[in-house]
Amino acid sequence: MRRLVLVAVLSALLGGPALSQGTSQQATPQPDAPPTAAALLFETNQLANAPPGRTLSYRYTRFSGIDGAPFGPPVEDRIREEVAPGASPENRNLRVEMFSGERRMPTATYEDVPGNPVLVRFLEHHLDDLAKVLKGNPRYIKNAIRRSLRESASVTPAEVEAEGGRKPGWRVVARPFVDDPVRERLRGFDSLTYTFVVSGAVPGQIVSIDARATSPEGGILLQETLTYEPNAG
Repeated sequence: MRRLVLVAVLSALLGGPALSQGTSQQATPQPDAPPTAAALLFETNQLANAPPGRTLSYRYTRFSGIDGAPFGPPVEDRIREEVAPGASPENRNLRVEMFSGERRMPTATYEDVPGNPVLVRFLEHHLDDLAKVLKGNPRYIKNAIRRSLRESASVTPAEVEAEGGRKPGWRVVARPFVDDPVRERLRGFDSLTYTFVVSGAVPGQIVSIDARATSPEGGILLQETLTYEPNAG
């Protein structure tokens, strides 16, 4: 099913081994050192705190101020994940519904996975659209993001609203194209900044994702977001 697809995408995105089936790895930072971006986003069992029978809901938005609207009109939609028990106690089976109406994508199923597939689905969708608009090589864009997450992303403590209070989390910020050797061909998208907020206090651990590019004048070339909705499940 989608289990092998998810593992393959994670491995391709980060250029290293993905979690093996049934494996439960937790980010294990050194004392007084934050975990790495790769550990937080791709090597942590994000679904162990998502109870079977629950639906995780995420609000998705996209806006671009580029003349001619190459990304299309503004979008506000939802991604929903129905959580069921996996083969191992810490893993889950998921049924993922992405968008609605004419934007609706085929329902995807994932079996016995530890990682939250909403992260991969968001990035896949984002990369497809970005490559089409820039008329660029999707592999080049993917490799730049992968390299940035592995080598130069910043990881800092964050606080998130969860369970009626402020809970600890992490903020990961990556700017994969800021020093790109061909950034003049990116038509301003060398400013793309990816911000991920994660927390173990939130089911599925993905709190928000923000992909944003601005022009030197401050105009929004692209802002694409995903935000966990705690009361929509």
